[in-house]
Amino acid sequence: MKSLNLTTEIHFTLLGFSEVLELQFLLFMLFLTIYMLTLSGNILIILTVLSSPQLHSPMYYFLCELSFLDMFYSSVTVPKMLTGFLTGNRAISFEGCIVQLYTFHLFGGTECFLLTVMAYDRYVAICKPLHYSGIMSRLACVRLVAGTCLVGSFHSTLQTVLTFHLPYCGPYKLDHYFCDVPPLLKVACAETSLNETFVMVNIGVVALSSFALILGSYIHIVTTILKMHSQEGKRKAFSTCISHLTVVILLYGPCILIYMQPATSHPVLKVVSVFYTSVTPALNPVIYTLRNEEIKKAMKKVLFNKIFSRKTT
Repeated sequence: MKSLNLTTEIHFTLLGFSEVLELQFLLFMLFLTIYMLTLSGNILIILTVLSSPQLHSPMYYFLCELSFLDMFYSSVTVPKMLTGFLTGNRAISFEGCIVQLYTFHLFGGTECFLLTVMAYDRYVAICKPLHYSGIMSRLACVRLVAGTCLVGSFHSTLQTVLTFHLPYCGPYKLDHYFCDVPPLLKVACAETSLNETFVMVNIGVVALSSFALILGSYIHIVTTILKMHSQEGKRKAFSTCISHLTVVILLYGPCILIYMQPATSHPVLKVVSVFYTSVTPALNPVIYTLRNEEIKKAMKKVLFNKIFSRKTT
């Protein structure tokens, strides 16, 4: 058995999805395509919001933050996975595993809290429109985003410290494609029931409390929308809310399924992990642009200006 100060010499092996050589290139191309769509889609949203004065509002400021988190959230796991597909080298150092787990939960936890803030923003905009500019001031938005980062960092630090405080004595094979708490607990050579309980409680508190706040906000929002007389106002409000709720379900559903049973290594759960670490960050830009006329118009304008400027140079 090795203690923490000796485990820095460890290199874990990420087993990934398949050992079949014929599938490696196909998986590489699949995940590379998804990753490029994630980067391009989220960068386009950020550039569109920054370059469009009509989108300089708290709602789109938070959307920029969401796009930023999605890019980095996906970048924590996908590049290492792509390297494994291409070279066959799936080893990751002990230090690299710590960094990957910490940053993964940092960006994931921060995104959970940001989605709660975005629900609150919609609540204020729809239920308290006369007070919106005062409540959601620039300073308030900065504080809310900073708060999500601080709470996400605290959540990630707890997960990382408690996980890597355990001794690891081999075999150092993680039945996953990145370093996460459940697969690491399975290879620890110590009693992990306390850690498993903490994971369920921690994720449960983070996910369920955030989801409860989001649900509470939307109960008030829907009640207010139904009282509106303008059909156009109802349509616009519902369109914005449906986009946000879709993103919430895509993130929270798989996370709760994975972390509420940390000792499980069923292959289906690995596929579920792929969905919220790779697919969801690529879908978020599509979800928000398809149902938001303002950002679609602004995005077309940005793309037109880019193409036109190239033709004139």
